[in-house]
Amino acid sequence: MPRLKYASILRVLLILGLFCVWVQIMLSATNGALDKDGEELMNSNETSEQVLALVPPELHKYLTVHPRNSSANATERYSPKNVSDILRAVQRVNGAQTIYNEDLFGPVQNDTIIIAIQVHTRLTYLRHLIVSLAQAKDIDRTLLIFSHDYYDEEINNLVRSIDFTKVMQIFYPYSVQTHPLEFPGMDPNDCPRDAKLEQALKLKCNNALHPDLHGHYREAKYAQTKHHWWWKANRIFNQLQCTASHTGMVVFLEEDHYVAEDFIHILSLLRTTADKTCPQCEILCLGTYLKTYQYHSTSDKRKKHLTLNYIQQVRAISEERRKRQHDTQTWNYQVYPNLYANTQKVEITPWHSSMHNMGMVFNRTVWTNILELQEQFCAYDDYNWDYSLLHLSQNRPGREKFKVILCKGPRVFHIGECGFHHKKSNCNASTVISKVQKLLQDAKSYLFPARVTATISAGGAKHNKKLIKGNGGWGDLRDQELCTNMTRVERQMRKYIYYT
Repeated sequence: MPRLKYASILRVLLILGLFCVWVQIMLSATNGALDKDGEELMNSNETSEQVLALVPPELHKYLTVHPRNSSANATERYSPKNVSDILRAVQRVNGAQTIYNEDLFGPVQNDTIIIAIQVHTRLTYLRHLIVSLAQAKDIDRTLLIFSHDYYDEEINNLVRSIDFTKVMQIFYPYSVQTHPLEFPGMDPNDCPRDAKLEQALKLKCNNALHPDLHGHYREAKYAQTKHHWWWKANRIFNQLQCTASHTGMVVFLEEDHYVAEDFIHILSLLRTTADKTCPQCEILCLGTYLKTYQYHSTSDKRKKHLTLNYIQQVRAISEERRKRQHDTQTWNYQVYPNLYANTQKVEITPWHSSMHNMGMVFNRTVWTNILELQEQFCAYDDYNWDYSLLHLSQNRPGREKFKVILCKGPRVFHIGECGFHHKKSNCNASTVISKVQKLLQDAKSYLFPARVTATISAGGAKHNKKLIKGNGGWGDLRDQELCTNMTRVERQMRKYIYYT
């Protein structure tokens, strides 16, 4: 009898273990489908007539969606590709370091403004970002560096069609796309995200001993964003030939940002004001998240209408952690013009990740200071690059936190409503883009101010609250090691990642 009872218990435990694995597989598939659906829906949106009406006709070419044949539908972006061919293409482009339009606009100078744009797959948003950049004054004096973590010919053709300034493409070579079945992608033997430690040890999965601080295991697509940002910054400051002696400013944007036509002018005013008023200000910021945006955040509210379905409950809990405050926020453009006037204000305050991460600007000197604390950045258990920088800022030995000087009337806007973090079923890129266009049209007479007025703020409770722990997603030692070795030249890194 004892032997039968023991066998029965083992069978029950085995069934429970298999059920947990099945749940994790279903969650991954469902979340993946949601991510695909959100991005495909967004990419399939046609630009509305209202949006086109506010875009100069000569720039409509950047918004044109070329028809595809019957075999090239909206899912083509996610269809199987030859990984070896993509890796060779990535190596070729990264090695060539081609600067397009250099013959038209001249070589990169040491003080050339570099605009670094992190690109995933949201093509519609990227189109509108390019249109906004094309309308910016003095854009022809900049270098646009598009940093990709997904190789896609339609995106490449769009970027290479830019004819209003110098352009370069770089490709993050350790992406999920190019390593689909091995780290830093998702190895088949990696632990399921929600597996318990005991279960992971029984499964003998790769990273069983290293869950994050919340008890979860890594998710490759989320870890990739921090890796990509870190690699991109290192590539620009330390590895490109054209920036070897660069001492100017680097503006950090993302594919779902939109810029005002005077953002370069405002950047110059910020720098001049910082030199006179705040020499210790290490970061400039062109985009802000303010209370007057009339945000309606739901990131801290648990949904009370959850069904008893176990998978739905687990999904809801897992999504709670991933949502960051501005990912679920909406705003009313009618409140923005109050921030634009004849005398426009800039603020000097401690830098905070969730408020000053959009249109962030710094130079090589600041990057050098960041590199001195790379181990803190790479070891911090948070899959967000900006929160990792905040941790670094708050723990600089013998030095104050980063200070930022920012414009109260934003010149960089977040237009992303669909894609990576968003799961909206009715998202439409044109809706938000038209709001931004209308805002800038209303504020047009106040753009290009002759001067700005600086105020100093100690920051609110949120600024001064020290991070106790991160958001997780970064407990895997492989992620920490890869991040640390990003500062080495690529040929040295190949001992950590082997191309297939």
